[in-house]
Amino acid sequence: MLQVNDVFLQFGGRKLFEDVNLKFTDNNCYGIIGANGAGKSTFLKILSGDLEPTKGSVSVGKNQRISVLNQNQNDFDDCTVMRTVLMGHKRLVEIMDKKDALYSKPDFSEEDGNLAAELETEFSELGGWEAESEAASLLNELKFGDEYHDMLMGELDGKQKVKILLAQALFGNPDILILDEPTNNLDAKSIMWLENFLLDFKNTIIIVSHNRHFLNKVCTHICDVDYGHINMYVGNYDFWYETSQLLAKQAREANKKAEARAKELQEFIARFSANASKSRQATSRKKELEKLTLEDIKPSMRKYPYINFEFEQELGKDILTVEGLTKKGYFEDVTFTIQKGEKVAFLSDKSINISMLFDILTGEEQADSGTFKWGKTVKVSYVPQNFDGFFDGVQLSLVEWINQYAVKDHTESYLRGWLGRMLFSGEEAKKKACVLSGGEKVRCMMARAMLQGGNFVILDEPTNHLDLEAITALNKGMINFKGGLFFASHDQELMQTVADRIIEINGTKTFDKLTTYEEYLEMTE
Repeated sequence: MLQVNDVFLQFGGRKLFEDVNLKFTDNNCYGIIGANGAGKSTFLKILSGDLEPTKGSVSVGKNQRISVLNQNQNDFDDCTVMRTVLMGHKRLVEIMDKKDALYSKPDFSEEDGNLAAELETEFSELGGWEAESEAASLLNELKFGDEYHDMLMGELDGKQKVKILLAQALFGNPDILILDEPTNNLDAKSIMWLENFLLDFKNTIIIVSHNRHFLNKVCTHICDVDYGHINMYVGNYDFWYETSQLLAKQAREANKKAEARAKELQEFIARFSANASKSRQATSRKKELEKLTLEDIKPSMRKYPYINFEFEQELGKDILTVEGLTKKGYFEDVTFTIQKGEKVAFLSDKSINISMLFDILTGEEQADSGTFKWGKTVKVSYVPQNFDGFFDGVQLSLVEWINQYAVKDHTESYLRGWLGRMLFSGEEAKKKACVLSGGEKVRCMMARAMLQGGNFVILDEPTNHLDLEAITALNKGMINFKGGLFFASHDQELMQTVADRIIEINGTKTFDKLTTYEEYLEMTE
């Protein structure tokens, strides 16, 4: 168990947390969510003991071990892969090193023998004799066979290091497992493996992640970092979000009677509880959900962008025909035909391949050979993965910037309306385009795409730089969109809930099938 008592944290004149009181218990997984800059990673550092709060305390159960996912990929470059994993249990490695030093002494004394005996006892109690086989099992499950175990970490690439550090955090059955963005740089199959590992994990798990699919799979509770306070809720991310939205809607409709509001909430909880029964962790969660009342849940104070791609002209019968499209170094002989209403997710081992395909289809680049033809009724709105050229060095205010893409109406109130959808209101709309953060740039690009009113939208990794609120709004907008859609994304929830067709392009090989993302993963195992 890990308990947070009256924690208060202040940096300079800014209060980050105030009056935080939480208890994290075994057999539960807690997802920490909040807007960018809210302090999620800082809170994990407080929990792990890496950062002292200004006031308050964090207490851990007696003899309980905390394991934290290491974020620095280069910390262990001089260590072997096996030793790196074992170092997830620092005390165990410390004992191993002391034993080795003792047994290698040329003048081994009686005192050394007594110390060695004590170390051997503790080593055995900590599971030392099984440690290497457990570490090897973790590595093998992450597709690192025996040939990797004695390699130096410095010989591996970044994506391989991420998996080794994940194995390090999971090693040795820690009592409290703290993971900050554990799915970053993991492929889909590794994420699925991690989900199953955590679902079987019986101790305490605390996670920060922007991966909603992952949070929905593994979390029993959500901790919402909201304007300095952290509120804990039973259920996964979707339950927290939908409940918060329902309560916000009820707050806007203040004339509703309290009894009617309570009934609406209880009906929602009952439906969600039934769905929760599909999860392996759901039995206790389902019981807790069933006990919830109106007073137990408060709507979040955070605001969500509004993303809704609307268009005037309906798509005709002919949408897009691609024949033998080739770009050397990217792909060869790509051929497909798009039907009306299809929402297609594109995949590749190298994301730059898909970016090049999208650039060619939108006229930004030229193919080496092959052809493509859009239907006469198609109007494309494109949000590329690399959009810095739209902002770098641009001294225009956001109102002036968005005005470049307006066709019918150039009034400030009209332009501010589009910016307001993406949370640029008041003075925010006067910001210079060149000073925006990555997330702000994406939101501006979304405003631009909506303003263009395309009936066919192409989005290349649109969730990059976005926080959970914006990703959730984007997901809803993509689901509701009635036109044609191409997109590439590493967001599992986006892939599963939006795509009805998957096209995978790797060199001369193309996978193309009307299917969901989860079905695609099963077919390609």
